[in-house]
Amino acid sequence: MAIKGEKRKLGFKGEGKAARYLKKRGYKIIKRNYKCPFGEIDIIAEQGGVVAFIEVKTRTGDYFGEPNQAVNRLRMTRYKNSARFFFAHKTVDCTVRFDIVEVTGKGVNHIENAFY
Repeated sequence: MAIKGEKRKLGFKGEGKAARYLKKRGYKIIKRNYKCPFGEIDIIAEQGGVVAFIEVKTRTGDYFGEPNQAVNRLRMTRYKNSARFFFAHKTVDCTVRFDIVEVTGKGVNHIENAFY
């Protein structure tokens, strides 16, 4: 099992892979590691009038299950509240979506509309 510093490095590396993956698929990265009173959003990206708030889960193995299984109800609620905070003082006309990007040794898996 990785220690805290190693986990952080692994997560940062995974977020970089996820961002590159999204850019190659036509997403514009609006913000990475957005921090607010409700928590942190790994990536905020836009494509075709859709703003996606993206949780990146990086794993070196499947010992603890699929990466997306680590996104629990509390984390979903934090993401929703963070999205509201992000838009609080902006005039916007877009669709909002919550995605998960899994980064593993097998590659990158983008799950659109992972939760509501």
